[in-house]
Amino acid sequence: MIMTEPGGKTAVFRFYGELNDFLPLWQSGRERTYRFGGKPSVKDAIEAQGIPHTEVDLILANGEAVGFDYHLGGGDRIAVYPVFESFDITPLVRLREAPLRETRFVLDVNLGKLARWLRLAGFDTIYRNDLEDAEIAALSATENRVVLTRDRLLLHRKEIDHGYWVRAEQPDAQIIEVLRRFQLEGSLRPFLRCLECNGRIQAVEKAAVWERLEPKTGLHYEDFYQCAGCGKVYWKGSHYDRMLAKLKSVLA
Repeated sequence: MIMTEPGGKTAVFRFYGELNDFLPLWQSGRERTYRFGGKPSVKDAIEAQGIPHTEVDLILANGEAVGFDYHLGGGDRIAVYPVFESFDITPLVRLREAPLRETRFVLDVNLGKLARWLRLAGFDTIYRNDLEDAEIAALSATENRVVLTRDRLLLHRKEIDHGYWVRAEQPDAQIIEVLRRFQLEGSLRPFLRCLECNGRIQAVEKAAVWERLEPKTGLHYEDFYQCAGCGKVYWKGSHYDRMLAKLKSVLA
């Protein structure tokens, strides 16, 4: 496969692992000849072939680890690897300073149901159906949030350092994919976040929310919680049991 850019130089690229998800099936796992002019950065060359830089964690140029600012030369052989979760590559050059200490997310407009799942599991998750791509990129950069998206081109924005293209289409499969991808299975804190606004939920006295309760609710339950952001009131009723059961069934 030959990728063409103006000029007469060529470099051979090989993409590994799930980076092949961004390539046509018949090109998956194969060497690709990239034709170019001048001295483009390896980051530009990778993104020109459809791979978002946020999905890349290791680049080898002629067997040596390099950064995104490496400039291609004629005859280079480039191996590009995805973010590693199970292997220690610290002796090599990782393309990010460190993983996020607290995983926080910002989601694009296509992932509203996934946002509710993440909040239900206790993860700080920004989602609005009117967020523009520029706002998402800015939130990612200023608040150190992972961008989750179904739009590959969004991840090409240079401001975004941490991002992931969600492969699954169904919300139940998406939440499993994200938890596995970021190894968050042991970090679940159900019902820490408001499903509506992402605010933190905290315990409150019944008297403080009495006027907002239906009569039967106030009589049958004693423990109440309220979102510090939007004020929504929660309690461990049948809806709580249903949501918890659904979360457990999905994660099972």
